[in-house]
Amino acid sequence: MAQWTQMKQLIPYLATQILNELYSPSFPMDVRCYLANWIEEQRWEDFEPEKVDQEPQALTLLDQIISCLQNLAGQNPNVVERMRLQRISRNMNMFRSQPFQLVLTVRDVLRKERELLSQASTQFPGLARFSQPPAQDSMAAAPPTRDVDLLVLKVLEIQDCRQQIHQLQEELNWERQNYESMQGTLQQTQTNGMDPSMSEVTKLQTNIKQHEYNGQVIAKKRVQLLQEAVSSLEKCQSRLINRIKAWRWEQHQATIGHPFDDNLSPLQTWCEQLLGVNGKLRQEVMLAGEPIPELQERLGRLLQTLIQSSLMVDKQPPQVIKTQSKFSTTVRYLLGEKVAPGKPVLFKAQIITEAQARNLGQLGSLPSENVGELINNTAILEHNTSGKSTCATFRNMSIKKIKRADRKGSESVTEEKFALFFTTEISITGCDIPYKIQMISVPVVVIVHGSQDNNALATIIWDCAFSEPERIPFLVPERVPWKQMCRTLNSKFMSEVGTQRCLDNYNQHFLAQKIFDKPDIAGDYSNMLVSWAQFNKEVLPGRPFTFWQWFDGVIELTKKHLKSYWSDGLIFGFIGKQHLHLILKDRPNGTFLLRFSDSEIGGITIAYVAPSENGGQKIQNIQPSTKRDLEIRSLGDRIQDIDFITHVYPDLPKNDVFRKYYTDNPLPRDTTSGYLVVSIQTKVGVEAHCDSPQHSETPQDNNSSFYAILLYVLIRNNQFQTPFQLAPVPLQGGMYPDPLSNPNGLFPGPDICVTDLLHTISHNVKVELCF
Repeated sequence: MAQWTQMKQLIPYLATQILNELYSPSFPMDVRCYLANWIEEQRWEDFEPEKVDQEPQALTLLDQIISCLQNLAGQNPNVVERMRLQRISRNMNMFRSQPFQLVLTVRDVLRKERELLSQASTQFPGLARFSQPPAQDSMAAAPPTRDVDLLVLKVLEIQDCRQQIHQLQEELNWERQNYESMQGTLQQTQTNGMDPSMSEVTKLQTNIKQHEYNGQVIAKKRVQLLQEAVSSLEKCQSRLINRIKAWRWEQHQATIGHPFDDNLSPLQTWCEQLLGVNGKLRQEVMLAGEPIPELQERLGRLLQTLIQSSLMVDKQPPQVIKTQSKFSTTVRYLLGEKVAPGKPVLFKAQIITEAQARNLGQLGSLPSENVGELINNTAILEHNTSGKSTCATFRNMSIKKIKRADRKGSESVTEEKFALFFTTEISITGCDIPYKIQMISVPVVVIVHGSQDNNALATIIWDCAFSEPERIPFLVPERVPWKQMCRTLNSKFMSEVGTQRCLDNYNQHFLAQKIFDKPDIAGDYSNMLVSWAQFNKEVLPGRPFTFWQWFDGVIELTKKHLKSYWSDGLIFGFIGKQHLHLILKDRPNGTFLLRFSDSEIGGITIAYVAPSENGGQKIQNIQPSTKRDLEIRSLGDRIQDIDFITHVYPDLPKNDVFRKYYTDNPLPRDTTSGYLVVSIQTKVGVEAHCDSPQHSETPQDNNSSFYAILLYVLIRNNQFQTPFQLAPVPLQGGMYPDPLSNPNGLFPGPDICVTDLLHTISHNVKVELCF
């Protein structure tokens, strides 16, 4: 399944034409996806066209594919997917007469996939970052045990050399003492005229020279080991710093839905291990006898870098912050257990501009100008014994006021980026001097009103998606390729909605048509450049909103009201009317699909095939349902209400796939109270009751919607203590009367009757009808 895992990452980069050629209707992508593991286990390369004797084996593989698809269909709780799998398994029977054609098709598909993957590193440079399997990502976060173990062994070897040198020195001192003693004895015997024996003196001299030589060899080896250990420490710490930067980058990318493991414990262990190795090496350098300034300097730099790089923003502040609103953020120090006891460590936070972030440079160069007033901007570093973490949490922080920079051209306040800047001074056990440490948060946008939230979020999305690691704060490109934008939109949609179903090629193609204002449904937009202005500065042609405002509205609608429908594959999603007519034109009357409205923010509409006046067919679109509409009556119940839509595209009976979303049951008359039980019902283009003109009961008139909802609210809040009467109220000078001034005579106008009004009241409200 490894090949398919990589292909899934590559597919968003591929043009639609390539995908259509790769996965044909005879072997669709669905089969490749559902049977990925099984397919890659078979020996497709053994089949050759000239080997006709292999046809029985090919037929066996065909039977297995059909059997696997049928088993998957039987086990799948998703009705739509189950019926699609059954249809695909039926279609696979077309290979019964030519099973050899199937195996050759699969073989060629796998070959083409491998060819595309081999080209990926050059054609699609961004693929490498996404093709890493999750297991490798998690391993990257863990300390490289082998590297650290080798470092520890080197330190032990250095310590052993030091002990050997110490032992040799002791023996050398003893031999020298014996030699000096023997020299005195020798002089005395010569004075007394005795013939001294020189053998023992010579032996002592030899031993002394040997000890001196051995000491020099071991000392030289020890220095060499120290140099090797420091070099190894530099490499290991460089990998640690890169991993810390990668963790910060992944945290930044998580805003747009990229997977992110926020566990800092492996990095903390790694930091603590390297700090311990550094301390032991500094001790060995000091005990070397002769000073080694080069190694002392290198170890000092490593120590300073490690201490200053171990500060992390564990919990980032919200990236859109409203002034006068409370928020919190947490910084974590990975060497917290090594902090010297004594005076508490106090962190301070301040808000800085993009220009100040660029000018931070050297540690200690704090921003001179205060651009904002932060409330509750200090926190004490505290150790959590159970969690083995050391953090400073800024609770109830608030931006009281903010000073804006001069804006260029048409820049708005929601495009201006700030950051929180954290600083403190810290002392580490075993270190002689305190160190100043600092860290900035991810970019934030400061707003003063909730209406600015959507545009501010667009700034953050663009920053998170298209910034580069190690950038100058907070530079982003003005234009990006559509394939990058498309990947971002898909990731954001899936993470916000909380679904595993992605935007398919049809959805992505329409989004490209939308943002580029290109009606051509056959175009390839992969390498076209999207500008920031197209994303969220210029309004869409003929619309009062930007592309991001429209797309974000769909996300909000889907997240709050349509998540299950989308995840079950019941919503087609983003599709243009030209493409809509193309796929529905040959479908029977009553076939419908659900698509997101392209004319208003946060709307979903039903497009269906209806008979035309001349006996043909036409495609009709029902007025979009918004979040407000779906709060009154769910999408499933609205679909149940409309009798003339019968099959979900392509040919699924609606009651089979939507039944679990139906909530209405027949409601009997409440004979105990004398009230009639009523509920809302959706009607489209039919004559209403009471001989009123033809209209849709989906509220289209603002006044009608206002009165219906007002009546519902009044009843639910027991504003009417007794049964009330609904009676016509004449227009007063062409205006509707004030409903609160006449609560016992509510009526929305002369062309709407009482029964129609009651049909707009939800939640089984009980009212007494008095005519």
